[in-house]
Amino acid sequence: MNIFFEESGAFKAGTVLSRQDNAFQVELPGGRRLKVKGRDVFFEFPAPTAVDLMQTASARAQDIDLDFLWQCASDDIFHFSALADEYFGARATSENRAALALRVHHAPVYFRRKGRGQYQRAPEAQLKAALAALERRQQQAEQQAAYEAELKARRWPAAFDGKALMLLTKPDKNAIESKALNAAAAALGISAGQLMLDCGAIASVRALHEARFLAEYFPRGTGFGMAESYAVKAPLDELPHSSAPAFSIDDTSTTEIDDAFSVESLTDGRLRIGIHIAAPALGIARGDPIDAQARTRLSTVYAPGDKITMLPDSVVERFTLKEGGERPAVSLYLIVDGTAYDVIATETRIERVYVAHNLRRNTLEAAVTEQTLAARIGDYPHRDEIAALWPFVQKRYELRQQARSGYGLKREAPGIVDFNFNIEGERVIITPRRRDSPLNQIVAELAILTNSIWGEVLAKHGIPGIYRAQQRAFGPSRTRMQITPAPHEGLGVAQYAWSTSPLRRYTDLVNQWQLLACVRNGVTAKLVAPFRPQDADLYAIAQNFDETYSAYLDYQRRMERFWCLRWLKQEQRTRVHATLVKENLVRFDEIPLHVHIPGLGTHALGARLLLEIVALDEVMLEVSCRLVQVLNPNAPRDDHQISD
Repeated sequence: MNIFFEESGAFKAGTVLSRQDNAFQVELPGGRRLKVKGRDVFFEFPAPTAVDLMQTASARAQDIDLDFLWQCASDDIFHFSALADEYFGARATSENRAALALRVHHAPVYFRRKGRGQYQRAPEAQLKAALAALERRQQQAEQQAAYEAELKARRWPAAFDGKALMLLTKPDKNAIESKALNAAAAALGISAGQLMLDCGAIASVRALHEARFLAEYFPRGTGFGMAESYAVKAPLDELPHSSAPAFSIDDTSTTEIDDAFSVESLTDGRLRIGIHIAAPALGIARGDPIDAQARTRLSTVYAPGDKITMLPDSVVERFTLKEGGERPAVSLYLIVDGTAYDVIATETRIERVYVAHNLRRNTLEAAVTEQTLAARIGDYPHRDEIAALWPFVQKRYELRQQARSGYGLKREAPGIVDFNFNIEGERVIITPRRRDSPLNQIVAELAILTNSIWGEVLAKHGIPGIYRAQQRAFGPSRTRMQITPAPHEGLGVAQYAWSTSPLRRYTDLVNQWQLLACVRNGVTAKLVAPFRPQDADLYAIAQNFDETYSAYLDYQRRMERFWCLRWLKQEQRTRVHATLVKENLVRFDEIPLHVHIPGLGTHALGARLLLEIVALDEVMLEVSCRLVQVLNPNAPRDDHQISD
């Protein structure tokens, strides 16, 4: 004897081995044995076999017209066997009853389950709505399949036109376009971004990375809108003249020239060193349209070959320290002993400064070396002033190293190499430059000193500023923004308030507003400063800046990584030299690229390695390498400088 029964919501048939009271010991066609309660048994049948019944019933169920079956059923709850008698006749066979049970059970749109073997037909209105939804889903599935086929053939569907950026940056996972794109990419074994590139929907890999960033941080575009035409005045006529011509030192691509320097020899053998900072705070007021835009952006965004400025070009043009004219500036003057190079006195002024030259590191770096400065040789503007600054900044550097030692830190590592990226179309030129070259060190040390002194000025006047602090209590090398002064141990200064780049960083603009209040009002500064003590708005600015600036730096690093991969491909490099930084992390020698190499093995930190490039992926920013040879396994460890 065989039975047709339900187990875990599914219909099955099996051969009865034994029966005890209201329970059956049953063997399924596959050989599995189980106990079936009598209440789960729908009918018994001597023939055909359980296997034949299920095969016949499954095939016959597909021939049952669901629409007709629904019409045959009553509105009341019914048992499937009763509907089988109605559909097939009063003497329905076991195969027919099983077929109808399977058909009804697997058609929840037409019939609702109401108990074991019991069902009720769906109301007509609900049935029509459900069938229409099924039809739509079927059409969507067919459309999605058609899209997938086109995408697999590397053709961009016409229906996707105008949707590429949305699919790249803000895809709707439930939309058939997104489903088709992801399914096609998965089938091809590539990323969705790579497939879009293959189809020509995105112009280039560079455009792909830029679009992702812009969609998140500049969803309305990079323009300034109405703020672009807002009139900003630089009050030159109201400002006194500085006494010495100034010069700046920047890269060739720099247009937001924030800082310039001057050097005067005094009659008593002392020097008056001027650090002159662009003064947009004289023309921008807290809350005006330009401030609103700057506060939204918080910083200029830098990437190789591109930048998105914090301030409109018209404002930058008005306040940048461009050569050949007078510019408004906030100046820090240092009276320096001409022999010991100690700072004897400081003074902060609001004035107009004549900027004689914008010197460019790219063209001067080779001529300005430790040796040429010591010999005072070379033919370039402001040679003597630069030569006079060099021993002073060396003294400042040594004082900072002593302070670092007091905080329990090692000296900053010498000879660290930075890299310049020059983008020409889709071609990149990457050139190294020493971070501690004389020109770099002059700019860096004077900026650190200025930010430290002006941070102290704010603190002495009792008004808040935005400070950049780094202490071991925060965790190794961790730096954070706060509105009260605290040491920056990595730089070796007692306080550090970013103030020297107000055209490029919003924190510096805020601190310049606060500094102007100090210079103009002295002891009453905290009564008139734009931001008062415990100003919640200042807390918000510090926090938002920290988060946004980190995101901008992350984008810059990603784009630098992209251009490093492009350089490897462009230069057709198959082998490169690298240095082991830690465990399986290596740093390429010629370009600023770090790569993890799984299974690298154990080697001394700082060991130089010869690597083979196995694969590059500009979309995912990944590079695979394998070790070819260890060049010097006993190289010493390479310590790294703590950045500000």
